[in-house]
Amino acid sequence: METNDGDSIAEGIGQGRITKNVEGIKVDRAYRIPDQAGLTIVYELLREEGLFIGLSSGINVAGAVRFARESGRGQTIVTILCDSGQKYQSTLFNRDWLGSDHLDPDLPLESVLEN
Repeated sequence: METNDGDSIAEGIGQGRITKNVEGIKVDRAYRIPDQAGLTIVYELLREEGLFIGLSSGINVAGAVRFARESGRGQTIVTILCDSGQKYQSTLFNRDWLGSDHLDPDLPLESVLEN
């Protein structure tokens, strides 16, 4: 709560309150995932796997990938795809809207996984 993580276009990311479902939770590790990294993963999963997800899910996958890289081989990593892309058709899947936030849905996956 003391950290200002900046702005995200993902709804609910960086909320400034503690809800009952996370009250008292012990967090072992947390990552700051830029919107561009999450967006690139959203579009990659749509193209390559046919998964129509929202940015929160893309950010979760980016965090899981980062954790997997840090943890090394032989691990089973699980994340939750917590939202569909359905409600983001006018934003996340609108190239004009993305451009207004300087986000590029066509960046290669490797460019965002290096972080």
